[in-house]
Amino acid sequence: MTAEEPRPTIDTGNPHPARVYDWLLGGKDNYPVDEAVGEKLPPEAKDAARQNRAFMHRATAWLASQGVDQFLDIGTGIPTAPNLHQIVQRIVPSARVVYTDNDPIVLRHAEALLISRPEGMTDYIQADVREPLEILEHARGHLDFERPIALSLIALMHFLPDDQDPYGIVSTLVDALPSGSHLVLSHAASDLYTELAELVTAEYAKGGIRLGFRTRAEVGRFFDGLDLVEPGVVTAPEWFKDTAGPEAEGSGIYAAVARIH
Repeated sequence: MTAEEPRPTIDTGNPHPARVYDWLLGGKDNYPVDEAVGEKLPPEAKDAARQNRAFMHRATAWLASQGVDQFLDIGTGIPTAPNLHQIVQRIVPSARVVYTDNDPIVLRHAEALLISRPEGMTDYIQADVREPLEILEHARGHLDFERPIALSLIALMHFLPDDQDPYGIVSTLVDALPSGSHLVLSHAASDLYTELAELVTAEYAKGGIRLGFRTRAEVGRFFDGLDLVEPGVVTAPEWFKDTAGPEAEGSGIYAAVARIH
C-alpha cells in the first residue's frame, strides 16, 4: 500500500483471528472482543499458539540453512519478535520476505515487519488468502519466481472451512511456485483432542469466527503431489531438523514441510 491510499478501518467490535492469536501469545495489540474469545478458550490454546510459533522458527531456520532465501508468509499476524525475516536473515542476510495478512491492525505494525537487513528485503501487503491471485501478483513484484520460494501458512488454513475451498487455494499458491520451492504449514487437529477441538471451535463460533479443524489425513491432503520432508505430518513439537528436538509435549497442532517438484 502507498501513503496516499486510505488506511482500512480496524473493526474493534468483532474479534479477529490475528488479534486473538496475539492475546494467546501474551501480546498487547488486541481489543476486549478478542480477549473475551481468548479467555473462554482452554489453557491448551496458549500452548498451541506457542507451539505454532516455535515450529515456524525451526522450519524457516532449517530452510534458510538449506539455502532458501525467499519467503512468502501468508497470515502473518501481529508482529512478535523474532519475526520470520529476523530468523532467516540471521542465516541468509540477503533473504527476501513478503508478508501478508487481512487484518488492518497488522498494517499498523507493518513497520516492524519491514526493518530488513540492508542486504535483504521485506515487504507487506494487506490481502486475504481467499484471494491468492492478488497475493501472487504482488509477490511477483518483490520475489523472483524463477528461483525457489518458501510458502509459509502457519495456523491459517483451519480458519477456512471446506466450503471456502482451502485445498484449491493452497493448490493455486503452490502451482505458481517454481521447482525446489517449499510449503510450510501448521494446522489445528480435529482428531487428537476431540473434546478440546470442539470446545475451541464453539467458542470461536460465538465470536463469529468459523473454524475447520482437520484430521491428520485431511491436513496431509494439502501436501498431495509434494515431497514431504522427514518426519512428515507430525505434531508441531515433533517437527525438527538437524537440531536437538524441543521438549516432548502433547499438541493439538499438525505441522509439516514439503518440497515442490
